[in-house]
Amino acid sequence: MLPLFDLAHLLARRGVAVTVAVSSGNLPLLSPLLSKSPSIQPLSLPLSHPSLAPGLENAKDMAPTYFGMLMLALASLHGPLVSWARAHPRPVCAVVFDFFVGWAQPLAAELGVPGFVFSPSGVLGTAVIHSLFLRVPKRPESEGEGEDYLVPFPSIPNSPSYPLSKLSRLFRSYKEGDPLSESVRRNFLWNLESHGFVANSFEALEAAYLERPLDDLARKRVWAVGPLVAAAAEAGAADHRGGPSSVPAAEVSAWLDRFPEGSVVYVCFGSLAVLTPAQAAAAAAALERSGAAFVWAARGGTAVPEGFEERVGGRGLVLRGWAPQVAILAHAAVGWFVTHCGWNSLVEAASAGVAMLTWPMTADQHVNARLLVEEAGVALPACDGGLAAVPDPHELARTLAEAVRGERGRAVRDRAKELGRKAVEAVREGGSSYRALEEFVQELHNLNAKNN
Repeated sequence: MLPLFDLAHLLARRGVAVTVAVSSGNLPLLSPLLSKSPSIQPLSLPLSHPSLAPGLENAKDMAPTYFGMLMLALASLHGPLVSWARAHPRPVCAVVFDFFVGWAQPLAAELGVPGFVFSPSGVLGTAVIHSLFLRVPKRPESEGEGEDYLVPFPSIPNSPSYPLSKLSRLFRSYKEGDPLSESVRRNFLWNLESHGFVANSFEALEAAYLERPLDDLARKRVWAVGPLVAAAAEAGAADHRGGPSSVPAAEVSAWLDRFPEGSVVYVCFGSLAVLTPAQAAAAAAALERSGAAFVWAARGGTAVPEGFEERVGGRGLVLRGWAPQVAILAHAAVGWFVTHCGWNSLVEAASAGVAMLTWPMTADQHVNARLLVEEAGVALPACDGGLAAVPDPHELARTLAEAVRGERGRAVRDRAKELGRKAVEAVREGGSSYRALEEFVQELHNLNAKNN
């Protein structure tokens, strides 16, 4: 939702009349956007569905196994949205929707306007998930074979292949003929009927996947307009992303001021993942043994070991709740980011020129991790086993120490800084992402004129 809000802000600044539709329970998340962009109109729609308990409207509040049900529940907003659009005094000229709500494409068709898919993942990750549901590659018949079973993607540049266990849970749980599974698949296939894709990415990071139309995205145009966090910062609208922080950004910044440039490790696993007690214990032991200064954003429910904060003394800061991540990554003292490789976190780090230590868990994260480590060269692997993997604390401590103080780490940091410079250049006037956004807005104007 955060980069989609950034995109809404940037479109409004360019004179596009924007209405943001959300379920009622998610309306408070719009507050920072509406304060920065008063011309944007919110549309709050009640969400009630038998597959979800009352009040469950956001993935951060539920187990990953419910994600497909959330997608199905959100589709119940199709009718209310059509009714709103037909009653609105200004006709809708386009629908921009994130790729988990592909049912918005037939909604756009019903209104007689183009639909555009916004990708909350990278271009590579978007191609992978759509390829899976488009081609439904063969899977091993016995579960015992599945762990290391390689799934090839011959139509994607460089023809990558990934172990089945490291691909999206949505696909791994797909069962042909099952109503929920088929609903999820239909959502992704609807995306391929859209007018095109808008991606929170940029050429310096994903040039190989932007050079030509991709078969697995139905050869549709991709407007790479990211990193949207950097574009929003250029437009003065990157504050309070996701709501108020549990600790003021100024307070964290003052703590970081005590440390040399690039010497602090930031640790965060995003808005959805909660480390198991064994994972939290391993992470804490590694941080303690590494001797590195760190900020650990421990999501609610994370079992930080008793006595850990006292033992690390003044070189460690543990934040509980929502952290001011963009401000932390932007601080000169922060040189490394232990991350689950969710795309938002990844592009926020890339924009800040911060190197990463990858600990992917699910969804597109293993695909993203390989992009960072093997293609961009701006990350080192920290743990690669998935949701249940527990790293060896000694090995992880060695990796942390090598990253902060070793020659290998210095080379990776240099590449990350260069990628950060290119990320900022991309969203400034004349940059590749700035031009792509201007071209996307022009496409909206052209299509609107054609339809009227």
